[in-house]
Amino acid sequence: MQIDGNTQLVGIIASPIAHVRTPQLFNAAVARQGLNAVCVPLHVDAAQLPAFLAGAQAPHNLLGLVVTIPHKEAVVAACGELTDTARLVGSVNAMRFDRTKGHWVGANFDGDGFVAGLRERGHTISGKRVLQVGAGGAGKSMAYAIARERPAELVIHNRSASKAAELAAQLKKALLDVSIRSGDNNPADFDIVVNATALGLHDGDAIPVQAELLSAGTLVCEAVVRDEDTSLLKTAREHGCPVHHGQWMLYGQIVEIARFLEVPLEPQYVERMLGPFDDR
Repeated sequence: MQIDGNTQLVGIIASPIAHVRTPQLFNAAVARQGLNAVCVPLHVDAAQLPAFLAGAQAPHNLLGLVVTIPHKEAVVAACGELTDTARLVGSVNAMRFDRTKGHWVGANFDGDGFVAGLRERGHTISGKRVLQVGAGGAGKSMAYAIARERPAELVIHNRSASKAAELAAQLKKALLDVSIRSGDNNPADFDIVVNATALGLHDGDAIPVQAELLSAGTLVCEAVVRDEDTSLLKTAREHGCPVHHGQWMLYGQIVEIARFLEVPLEPQYVERMLGPFDDR
């Protein structure tokens, strides 16, 4: 990859930033396809976020931003326009500045990426009982996408019970024919368990479900991206559960986010470059 005066920029903002994997995937893919674009990681603390977004409107070759923890909900207020998913879940993970309208346009592809990753690995949600732990920025989008797949039941747990109840009620208004409720983090008798929290990103993080109650055969899924198993996935294997790594969700988002930011990235150029890891 050669950066020159015609290079189009994509920023990814987070705090901290060192753990993100999107730049590696994006840059390898656009280089492979021969596109003159680059994704740059940017460590932006919450206190500096408004000033950063104001300044980010200026560069004409900045196509937009990928947004991750902890900014996904905070950037909503800066957007003059939201996609349907972003509006429903109140969370944004990609934004571009519309110079004609003079405002940021926010979108959210967390849920679409998660479901696409499941499909690629041969997993289906329809008719299954699903427990999702986490109702934050990514969790809201993931729950909406899961509910659209028509599970037999979707139960949402969050450390703050009121937040889970609020999300469940919000989703039920949009999807009247789907059973959605809030509940505890007991994974017994669920077909699919999903970790939509950041727990597992660091060694020593708590396991987000009552792991001793996992049922053999339950598919245990991560949103956290690590080269190796998180503590949740390690424990799931010990209980005879198949696992689904967070990398697949990331792969599912890359192309959609690129297209939203007007980078014509084709799926075949996004290589499975993280790992190796074993989803069994």
